[in-house]
Amino acid sequence: MPAPSTITLALAAPELGAFIEARLLQTLRAELPQANNTGFVLAGQDAGGQVVAGLVGSTSYGWLLVKCLWVSDVHRRCGIGRRLMQMAQDHASELGCHGAWLDTSHPQAHAFYVRLGYEVFGELANQAQQVTPHHRRWFMRKTWA
Repeated sequence: MPAPSTITLALAAPELGAFIEARLLQTLRAELPQANNTGFVLAGQDAGGQVVAGLVGSTSYGWLLVKCLWVSDVHRRCGIGRRLMQMAQDHASELGCHGAWLDTSHPQAHAFYVRLGYEVFGELANQAQQVTPHHRRWFMRKTWA
């Protein structure tokens, strides 16, 4: 094994992130019991084929991680976000998941997830003198099995 003093540490190209994540997942698979770990994307398109909404998720250890949910401004408040979240939950259930988690820093999104049955299990909040002042990120979860 090389001595730690011979290893150079520095900022790297963002593309290297996929390599590093793959090595970590390889180690986890070798050392820990696994569930059905997979990623998926749900998309909503209008009649012209334009993507107007979508959800990116992944499953790991029996949990669905909602990485992001987006609905275009003109299509909000029409039930599309709710339908995407339900589709994600249904898909994750088929893969053996018993719950979901996500994070958000948008107060309207926080209220939306609360209406869907999510609860806060963690929070990061900036102080007045920190950048960005009073910014808050909620970590939320919902279980169904």
